[in-house]
Amino acid sequence: MSSKKIIIINGPNINLIGTREPDIYGDVSFSEFFEDIKEVYSDEVQLLHFQSNIEGELIDKIQEVGFSFHGIILNAGGYTHTSVALRDAVAAVKTPVIEVHISNPYSREEFRQKSLLSGVCKGIIAGFGLESYVLAIDSFL
Repeated sequence: MSSKKIIIINGPNINLIGTREPDIYGDVSFSEFFEDIKEVYSDEVQLLHFQSNIEGELIDKIQEVGFSFHGIILNAGGYTHTSVALRDAVAAVKTPVIEVHISNPYSREEFRQKSLLSGVCKGIIAGFGLESYVLAIDSFL
């Protein structure tokens, strides 16, 4: 197994992917998707996943891995548009963070078009469905 570690950190409601608004987010659960990509990348990277609906737990995880991992892929869900605390956590760590969105926030409601995280992330990938995560992994490799 590779010594490189990448973690996907998912925020609120991402645990409902596959059943939540399938016309926007698709009908495959994140767990199914993650098991598939973990296997695909097993020779190149140790891929981990963390999900929480609780802002403080997301911050704790970013702080825990943010000085030792090769990359963080962050889909902060609704916190993308509201959380100064998550922005501060991303800015405080050394590990590069890529902001990911399954849908394209710029084609949705106006409030979703503002990200508090983008300015402190290495990059943003949005609108490619679950494939957005694959693009983010590839960018680290």
